[in-house]
Amino acid sequence: MLNFRVIIFAFALIFGVVFSIPSLTQSDSGRKITLGLDLQGGLHMLLGVKNEVAIASRSKSVAGSVKYLFDDEEIIYDGLKLDDESNEITFEILDKDDLTKVNRLLKEELEGVSILEENLYFTVKLTPEAIEETKQYAILQAVDTIRSRLNEFGLAEPTVAKQGTDKILVEVPGIKTQEEEQRIRELIARAAHLQLMAVDEERAARVHTMSPNEAKSYGDVILPDVYTDEKYLVRAIPVLDGSMLTDAKVGFDENNRPVINFTLNGQGAKIFGDFTAISVGKRMAVVLDNKVYSAPNIRERIGGGRVQISGNFEMAEAHDLAIALRSGSLLAPVYVMEKRSVGPSLGADSIQASSIALIAGFVLVVIFMVFYYGMAGVIANVALIGNLFLILAVMSLFGATLTLPGMAGIVLTVGMAVDANVIINERIRELLHAGKSVGKSIEEGYKN
Repeated sequence: MLNFRVIIFAFALIFGVVFSIPSLTQSDSGRKITLGLDLQGGLHMLLGVKNEVAIASRSKSVAGSVKYLFDDEEIIYDGLKLDDESNEITFEILDKDDLTKVNRLLKEELEGVSILEENLYFTVKLTPEAIEETKQYAILQAVDTIRSRLNEFGLAEPTVAKQGTDKILVEVPGIKTQEEEQRIRELIARAAHLQLMAVDEERAARVHTMSPNEAKSYGDVILPDVYTDEKYLVRAIPVLDGSMLTDAKVGFDENNRPVINFTLNGQGAKIFGDFTAISVGKRMAVVLDNKVYSAPNIRERIGGGRVQISGNFEMAEAHDLAIALRSGSLLAPVYVMEKRSVGPSLGADSIQASSIALIAGFVLVVIFMVFYYGMAGVIANVALIGNLFLILAVMSLFGATLTLPGMAGIVLTVGMAVDANVIINERIRELLHAGKSVGKSIEEGYKN
C-alpha cells in the first residue's frame, strides 16, 4: 500500500513539474499561465454606449422592413420617410383597397411598434417598452461583440464586462506599445455597420450642390467617399444591412490587393438578388460606418449572396475589418469615458515584490519545518512543493490568468497547507510521547 501511494505521489509530482515548466520559464511552447493586467501591464478602458443611435438604428431597420414588405406584396405607397429626431416612420397608402392588407401586414410582421392611421396616412414608431429593450440590448450586444472581436484578434484573457446600467469595462493585458493600443482601440470602437444602399440616379448629378435637408426631402442622404472628396446621393433606407451577414474573410483582387469577401444569409441573399435583378444599369453603394467604399454598376442579377468590399486596404486593416464584420456590428457606437495604460514597469515591480514575498515565505516555512520536526518536516516540505507544482500545472492547463490577488492566494494556500501539516505533526508527537508506536502514531495523526 505504501509503495502504491509513493508511485501515485511521484506521478503527481512529475505531472506538476512538467506542466509548470512553460509558465516558470515563460517559454513560447506549451500551455502556460497568463499574467493579468496588474502584473504585465496593458490597457484599461471604461466605455459608454450611445443608446440614441441604437434606437435610431432599430427604427431604420423597421423602415427597411416596411419597404421590403410593401414591395414584395406590390402595395402602392408614397413618401416613405424616417424622421431623424422623432424616429417616426411615415408613409401614405395610395390605394384604399390595400388598407386592410397593410394593417394586417404591419401588425403581423413588425414587433414593438405602435401604428397610427388617418386617411390612409400612416405613422409607425417604437413603443416605450421597445425603446427600453433596445437600450438594454445595445449594452449586452456591445459586451458580446467587443469580447468576440478581442478573442478573434488572438488576445489572451481580455476582460469585457457590463458595469452599472450603461457602461462597459474593458481590460486587455499585454499591450505595451502605442501602436498596439491604437489598433485595439479602433477595433473596439469601430461600429462596423455595413449597409448596401441604392444610389439615387435621378438626382445624383446634383449631389455637390444639394443640401442635406434637400436630400432628406427626397428620402435620400449624402455620404462621402472613404478615400476621395467624391460624394454620393443614396436612398436613406438601405437595401439590407450587416445583420444579414454570416461570414467575412480577407481575400485578394486581380491586382493582389486585399479585399473583404462577405456572405449573406438566406433572407439577405434573396433581397440582394431581387434588388440587383430590378436595378441593372444602376449603381449600388457599399457603405461601412456611413462612408462609401465602392459604388459599382449592377450589370446583371447577382445570386448566391456573395458581396465584396474593395478599397485601398492595408493587410492589417482588412484583417481587423473582417474580424469586426464577423463579430457583428455594434448596434450603438461606444465612446471612451476613461482610459488608463498600466505600464510594464508597474507590472514588473508588482511581480518582483510578490515573488520576493512568495519565495521568502516559502523558504522560511521550509527551514522551520526541517528544524523543528526533522525528518517529518522534510516529508511535509516535499508534499508542500508537490502541492505548489500541482497548483501551477492545473492553472497552466486551463490557461488561467494570474493576478496580484491570485499570487496572494497561492501564498495563502501554502500557509494553509503548512498549517495542516503542523497540526498533524504535533498530533503525531503527542501520540509518540503517549507511548504508541511510530506507525500507529502516524496513522492516528492523519485520521484525527
